[in-house]
Amino acid sequence: MAEQPFDPYYSRGEVSNSDLTALKFALNPQLNFVKESDKKKAFHLGTLVDALVTEPEKCNHYAMTVDDEKYTEKDWKWGLDRLAVLKKQATKDRFLDFVLKNAVGQKTFINPHMKMEYQGFEFELPVRCKFDWWLGEFGGDLKTTAATSQEQFEAQIDFVDWDRSRAWYMDLTHSIDPRYGNQDFIFAVSKTKKKVFYKKIERGDELYLRGREKALEWAFRMWCLL
Repeated sequence: MAEQPFDPYYSRGEVSNSDLTALKFALNPQLNFVKESDKKKAFHLGTLVDALVTEPEKCNHYAMTVDDEKYTEKDWKWGLDRLAVLKKQATKDRFLDFVLKNAVGQKTFINPHMKMEYQGFEFELPVRCKFDWWLGEFGGDLKTTAATSQEQFEAQIDFVDWDRSRAWYMDLTHSIDPRYGNQDFIFAVSKTKKKVFYKKIERGDELYLRGREKALEWAFRMWCLL
């Protein structure tokens, strides 16, 4: 898994969606075809966009740092360009505008005893997640994407398991309070084009069910190893 900057969240012991990804690649190394250097770069840039959008107080525009993580002038400009694309889209998208103005950024949830069932077998795990955006009873995710069309974006949701992460987050919060996690969303800003893609997820819909099946499979495999 790509190296991550220090954040107390990442040092916690509960199982996260990233842990499920790491297990998937450990058991299926042929699927882990992205170079570690490319993963590190993607995480580095993703951290920048996340911070500029959801935690601007962490951004030092003079030093071009997010906390202690340093960026080049080129990368910083790229991140600011992604922020500008989102803000411009928000002038045409009332929901995105509401999210940018009202969501709580980087909201963490933990369930130390989350009960799950996979193919009739009941088990439990300590689990955690961190939303890019939280709106009181549901949240959402901010992504950058190489997709240039809605069709490509939706194919990417399945291919890179963003459906699994959304179902994981929905079920975790729902296990804490049944008012939570009944819907979710993804906004993805293009890495190269001035485009923003959007996908809404509702509990029980096709995307949620597909992601939930993935999450339960890998959570069960994780439980077997602990």
